[in-house]
Amino acid sequence: MSVAPSSPFSSAPSSLSSSSSSVVPLPPGSGSDAPATCEVPHFAPVRVRGGRYRLRRLVRHRRRAVAAGLAVTAAALVAAGPREADRARGHPVAEPVRQQRAVERVSAPVRIADGATVRLLRPGDRVDVIAAEETATGGDAQVVARGARVTKVPEPLDAATDSGALVVLSVPRSTAARLAGASATARLAVTVC
Repeated sequence: MSVAPSSPFSSAPSSLSSSSSSVVPLPPGSGSDAPATCEVPHFAPVRVRGGRYRLRRLVRHRRRAVAAGLAVTAAALVAAGPREADRARGHPVAEPVRQQRAVERVSAPVRIADGATVRLLRPGDRVDVIAAEETATGGDAQVVARGARVTKVPEPLDAATDSGALVVLSVPRSTAARLAGASATARLAVTVC
């Protein structure tokens, strides 16, 4: 006679099941304490109509938003630009460059009639040059150069000062031409400015 092996999963002996009326607790998670599962219903795929149009509209509005943001930033920078107080603190401020015609200055050697007056002059002095003409009716004087800068006072070659003394002035080119013309016809004198 053969005896069947007993397994741990086999049902309890009949004596235990019939004599015991109490319920044996199940281990946690075995199904009695969890709610019943339900299935998720099947949905058809969602399709959006006009997707390309919406993408283009989004890009167009984004460009407008960026342009508006840049305009507001530029206006804020202009409004908060440098003020007079910033100049006082030493911040550099860009000034508009004024276009002025360049005045070309030349060195003009001029013989002054009074040599003693020339000895009083030093380089850097400002002088007015006056041309005095002697006419039959009297003397006539006119200012030939105003505010000319003395650049050099050469030493006289001889001791005779009756022929006057030479002085080099820095003047505009047009004034140098007037000085040369006046020295040919009149005696020149200087006054210190």
